[in-house]
Amino acid sequence: MMTPIAFTDIEGIEVGHAQNIEAATGCTVILCKDSAAAGVDVRGGAPGTRETDLLNPVNLVQRIHAVMLAGGSAFGLDAAAGVMQYLEERQIGFDVGVTHVPIVCGAVLFDLTFGDFKIRPDRQMGYEACLNAGKACPQGNVGAGTGATVGKILGTNRSMKSGLGCYAVQVGDLKVGALVAVNCLGDVIDPQTGLKLAGPLSEDGRTLADTEDIMLQAYADKKNLFSGNTTIGVVATNAAFDKAQATKLASMSHNGYARAMRPAHSMYDGDTIFALSTGGVSADLSVVGLLAARVMERAVVNAVINTSSLGGLKCCRDIRET
Repeated sequence: MMTPIAFTDIEGIEVGHAQNIEAATGCTVILCKDSAAAGVDVRGGAPGTRETDLLNPVNLVQRIHAVMLAGGSAFGLDAAAGVMQYLEERQIGFDVGVTHVPIVCGAVLFDLTFGDFKIRPDRQMGYEACLNAGKACPQGNVGAGTGATVGKILGTNRSMKSGLGCYAVQVGDLKVGALVAVNCLGDVIDPQTGLKLAGPLSEDGRTLADTEDIMLQAYADKKNLFSGNTTIGVVATNAAFDKAQATKLASMSHNGYARAMRPAHSMYDGDTIFALSTGGVSADLSVVGLLAARVMERAVVNAVINTSSLGGLKCCRDIRET
């Protein structure tokens, strides 16, 4: 039987957020102070990432110490420097003799056109997120989800507010969880009910249009009309996996994106998932993979239903109430 737990109930995981609500941007850090085996799968055609090459199973480094997710587009990668500083001060990282070099992977989403584009996640914000790390893991307009929006195919004025969500379960001794900042091009669907939760607003501002229908009608238009997307997330487990297995786990987790976001993995998204293995529980990779897809789809849903309106954009609850 699956029992819901907190994402931070997974051994070796701490989560911290920092954000600027007025500027509508922020960052989230997932700390693995005792290190974790990690993998990554980048599916979108326009990613913004950091230290993903070293996660290739053929490369040297076997374990990492943090994952940083941020807004700010490529500028937001600066926040990883603050995470590096925080960990080095605590002598956490790859021992090179003269110091410890923390291995911090990361990914960013595009939120520059929402809020104040001159304010982006930086070294200070990344450090602050680490200081805020602990057992609590709020959802909605927090961390990397602060400036996240969805349904932008008809322009910003017809888009909706999204955010950051998480979800985790336990089966016996096995724990699997997901955390995600949802900034997708298209619609967010609840796979359990088939209900459309968010997407581009219709002209009346009260109902939802269908992104895939809009794209089909404009199939011959090759202009980049869909910029400003990307959903970035992390799945974590206490199962005992190596880098190669964690890479496969990240790949299987993308099924959660595909179930809850339509479309997913377009050329104008940078959809990315990191996978972390922090424990020693023996488990079949295929089973953990199917659980990872399930918790990811629920985390995507939670990112939308737990978000409040911001910057004049409606949220899921606003649509439900009309």
